[in-house]
Amino acid sequence: MIFPKEDSREYFDVEAFMRNYSSFAPKQYSYSQVKKMTNSFAEIIGKGGYGCVYKGTLPDGRLVAVKLLKDSKSNGEDFINEVASIGRTSHINIVTLLGFYYERNKRALIYDFMPNGSLDKFIFNQEDGSTTRCLEWKTLYEIALGIARGLEYLHRGCNTRILHFDIKPQNILLDKDFCPKISDFGLAKLWLNKESIVSMMGARGTAGYIAPEVFSRNFGGVSHKSDVYSYGMLVLEMVGGRRNIDPRVYIKLNCTDDNVAYIQISSQEYRVLEINEGTRTVKAVRTG
Repeated sequence: MIFPKEDSREYFDVEAFMRNYSSFAPKQYSYSQVKKMTNSFAEIIGKGGYGCVYKGTLPDGRLVAVKLLKDSKSNGEDFINEVASIGRTSHINIVTLLGFYYERNKRALIYDFMPNGSLDKFIFNQEDGSTTRCLEWKTLYEIALGIARGLEYLHRGCNTRILHFDIKPQNILLDKDFCPKISDFGLAKLWLNKESIVSMMGARGTAGYIAPEVFSRNFGGVSHKSDVYSYGMLVLEMVGGRRNIDPRVYIKLNCTDDNVAYIQISSQEYRVLEINEGTRTVKAVRTG
C-alpha cells in the first residue's frame, strides 16, 4: 500500500490513519507521557539531521529510545510511512516500534532501547582515530547474516513488500547480544508483492549506498533489489573497516556552463565520469 501526498491538506490526518490501520499501528502517546518517560529529555544518546534520540523508561521499567524529530511543517507523510512500515513487521532483525507521538508539527517515535547503539561505531574510525570496539569476524558474520534475514523478511515475509531505501551502518542497531536490527524506515515504500518495479519521484537514500538505478533511471527500474545493492555496500564496509566514500567529499555546482554540475572530490583520482540525466550532465573530476 502507498500513502500518496494530499496537496489539499496541510497536515496528514493521523486520526484517519489510526482508524483505518489500527490493527497494526503501535500505541499513540501524549507529549506529557513522552516527557515523563524521558525525564524531561534528560539523556541524549544520539543526534542527527532528523533530530535527537533520548533514553527513556516506560512505566513497566522497560528501557526505550525516544526519537524526537525536528519541528516540521510538512504533511507528515514520511513520519506516518515509518509508523505504518514498522507497524506491519515482527522479526528479530527489525527494530520494534513501541509507540509514537504526533501533534501537528511535533513528532516522536518510541523504540526498544539498543544498548550497543549503531553498527557504524564498531566498524569505522571515530574522530579520535579509534573505533568503539573491534568485533571478531564471527560476530561480524552473524551481524551480516542477521541483516540479510531482516531484509529478506521485508521483501518476502510481509503481505505488503517493504522497500527500505536507506540500508547503511547507521541504520543498523545492535542489542546487548549484538543481534542486528534494521531501523529508520522514513524513506521506506510499501509495495504490492506482485509489483516488481517501483514507481518513484526522485532519488532517495544515502551517498555510497544508493543503487545506480535509484540515482539514474538509465540503469533500469527500481525494485527491492536496490536494497540488496545497499546491503552489499554495507558488507564491503564491514569487511574493509572503511567507508565507501570519503567523508571529505563535497559537491559544488560550477555555473560557468549551462546545465553542467561538477562533483569535486578532494585527494582522489577519478577519470572524468559523465552521466546524462535529463538536461543536466554530472562530471566527477579530480580536484586535489
